[in-house]
Amino acid sequence: MPQKTSDTPMMQQYMAIKKDYPDAFLFYRIGDFYELFYDDAIKGAQILELTLTSRSHNAVDPIPMCGMPHHAVQNYVDILIEKGYKVAICEQMEDPRLAKGMVKREVIQLITPGTVTDSNVNEAKSNNYLTALTADETNQFGFAYADLSTGELKTSQLNSIEAVINEVVNLQSKEIVVDQSIDDSLQEQFKKLNIMVSHQNKIEVKSELSYLTQGLDEALEKNTVETLLTYITVTQKRSLAHLQKAVAYEPSYFLRMDHYSKYNLELTRSIRSGKKQGTLLWLLDETRTAMGGRLLKQWLDRPLIHKKEIEDRQIKVGELLDHYFERSNLQEELVKVYDLERLAGRVAFGNVNGRDLIQLKTSLRQIPKIQHVLADLDDKVFGAMLAKLDPVDDIADLIDRAIVDEPPISVTEGNVIKDGYDAQLDQYRDAMTNGKKWMAELEASERKATGIRNLKVGYNKVFGYYIEITKSNLSSVPEGRYERKQTLTNAERFITPALKEKESLILEAEEKSTTLEYELFSKIREQIKLEIDRLQKLAKQVATLDVLQSFAVVSENYHFIKPTLTKKHSIDIVGGRHPVVEKVMGRQSYVPNDVKMSNDIDILLITGPNMSGKSTYMRQLALTVVLAQMGCFVPAESATLPIFDQIFTRIGAADDLIAGQSTFMVEMQEANRAIQNATPQSLILFDEIGRGTATYDGMALAQAIIEFVHNHVHAKTLFSTHYHELTVLDQTLTKLKNVHVGAVEKDGDLVFLHKMEDGPADKSYGIHVAKLAGMPEELLGRADKILKRLEIQNKDTDQALVEQEIKSEKQPQKVSKKHSTQSHKSSEVDEQLALFQTAPSDTQGEEVLAQIRNSNLMSMTPMDVMNQLYKWQKKLGNK
Repeated sequence: MPQKTSDTPMMQQYMAIKKDYPDAFLFYRIGDFYELFYDDAIKGAQILELTLTSRSHNAVDPIPMCGMPHHAVQNYVDILIEKGYKVAICEQMEDPRLAKGMVKREVIQLITPGTVTDSNVNEAKSNNYLTALTADETNQFGFAYADLSTGELKTSQLNSIEAVINEVVNLQSKEIVVDQSIDDSLQEQFKKLNIMVSHQNKIEVKSELSYLTQGLDEALEKNTVETLLTYITVTQKRSLAHLQKAVAYEPSYFLRMDHYSKYNLELTRSIRSGKKQGTLLWLLDETRTAMGGRLLKQWLDRPLIHKKEIEDRQIKVGELLDHYFERSNLQEELVKVYDLERLAGRVAFGNVNGRDLIQLKTSLRQIPKIQHVLADLDDKVFGAMLAKLDPVDDIADLIDRAIVDEPPISVTEGNVIKDGYDAQLDQYRDAMTNGKKWMAELEASERKATGIRNLKVGYNKVFGYYIEITKSNLSSVPEGRYERKQTLTNAERFITPALKEKESLILEAEEKSTTLEYELFSKIREQIKLEIDRLQKLAKQVATLDVLQSFAVVSENYHFIKPTLTKKHSIDIVGGRHPVVEKVMGRQSYVPNDVKMSNDIDILLITGPNMSGKSTYMRQLALTVVLAQMGCFVPAESATLPIFDQIFTRIGAADDLIAGQSTFMVEMQEANRAIQNATPQSLILFDEIGRGTATYDGMALAQAIIEFVHNHVHAKTLFSTHYHELTVLDQTLTKLKNVHVGAVEKDGDLVFLHKMEDGPADKSYGIHVAKLAGMPEELLGRADKILKRLEIQNKDTDQALVEQEIKSEKQPQKVSKKHSTQSHKSSEVDEQLALFQTAPSDTQGEEVLAQIRNSNLMSMTPMDVMNQLYKWQKKLGNK
């Protein structure tokens, strides 16, 4: 009976290895190919567009398989990782020619979405963070993250699931490592966000990595970092010497913005395209290095809240702004600096090659030039940074002495080490050089001796060196001169004792030379590994300098000014602009606007037409705050700002399809986050709150929110609305001010002024906006007639309701003891809804009947009828 394919020694070995990696594609090395088997092959063939075949077609149980050449494997790994899968690389651990029996194989690395270190050019300015999460018995969360390519390692303690999700989403993490303390429901939330959840319940931190957690005081943080380090060790199976000591951070040490606010403000990703273009990051990124690009994004994610740190950056930006030529020279040198952080990581991992080391040398050679540029600037401003710029010249000199200027990609096939670096290597090379010279001389002498002009001395890897003579010339060869070695179709190949001896010498020199070169390269790599800490510190200084010069370039190009930071609770921006919109539109097209909120004003209630710029006005204030607290200059003629602790936004409409929530639910949740968490030092932007529900529902909520923020939160708030009825609130809310976006009608057309003016807008101009959108004239005419009728019908009723609400705020009615007790139990929201509660009078029933008689209900939309019916019910006192 034939043996089943699955019972062969190789497939038994495969199954034993696959058992340890059930959730990963196992790339199993066989010769020059990586093969996939069973379900991996079926699924992999579909995803990677490979041909699905089977092993042993005639066997009892042919096994599905597919494969790819080993030299092309990286492309296939990248595709799988990008789609959220894990890949286990299983290599042959011994030479098949020397192996006795089955070739030994092991998984040398498990590649996951969070552990990818080989980024392409487009991702060079982005971090790839692997995160970890644990919890204790008090429901506190330990959180940690690392970027394996740069060695960055951070940790924090968070007190809510919302805070955890916010950190993970802000870091754009693709993978999170959890232990048994994290319940399934939270893991499911991560999966819905397309974040891979990996498990690491056992902690085994190697002794050489124990120092990474020595500076941590909190047990929960230390436990989380150790969980993360264990997972990294298990998956990577290689040196992690580049990992930096874990640094504990507190989110409240920075300007806090949840991921919703960052999304709404388009700090790093465009709402429309999901890409960098059209964002604040896109505007600010004039960095010249990959390190600077990543640091810029980190500064944008976490602006500062300490005045001294902010002003320190401002001073440096100002110095660079005032020295154009020095800044230009600095940029020229920074362009030649490669990614020192990731080069250090490659050195630690052991996958650095000769070209990487040349990039490292080139980068280090720029540092003295950068030092020279800084020396020409104010020593009080850049002196400390200049002192920290270590050129690491001993490593640069080592690479210069050892590595050829244009090395091959491979480090195992020779031609990497310079002549003169190692005496033994020079001897081998001399033997090869002289041997090849001897071969050339042999060819010339044999041609002369035999008279055969096309006689040649050649070489191949299988048969070694030989003398080749075509069959037509064999008769010219003296008897016994050569020893036959190989017969070809049209020629014979020969050998001589002298050629054999020389062949042995040359091949031995070539083999030993290649082996020695790799040994020398490995020693050089180990020497550099000892200086990784110096390289990483240098990288931080260069990155910081790069971001500062980027701020200076942007500030000059777009006419930004240095903002003044005040301890007062006031905002005074003159000629403020939205920097991204201005860049897209052009400076001549953009209309600047002031933002003035004294200590006595907490809320700006903004009215005006659609498309007039209300949202842009709100966003420009938030972006100005973010820029200022990053240490950058801001787009304005002048700006005096307080330092904010948090920014909350509710801008735009979007469903949360993952959580199954409507636009209105998302709107209410975002508003609630602001109301619950904001402080008097916060900034709140509310755009069109309440529009996702019925008119009076929405208006009631909008007023209640405004009153709550005014009376209890006291944060600086910009609130835009189409509910013009709310503009009377400035009569009862002393810290609220009405402003509106100017617009004028000219020849029946609407012209937006895009200029903010004091006071409320007189109307919405909705039909004019519909006209701009290209609506049919017949439709617009009908809408205008309906609008005029509704305005006549509603004017008296709405005005009476509003006036009564204002009157009740100023002169509370007397109530009986019984009613007083009931109102004590009623909620604050009920009091805020008083705007729509009126007691019926003797004449109200008659008024309603009159309106019913005069209404042409058949010409009204269903929504108009519902709203009108609601008003009649309220007027009659129905509940």
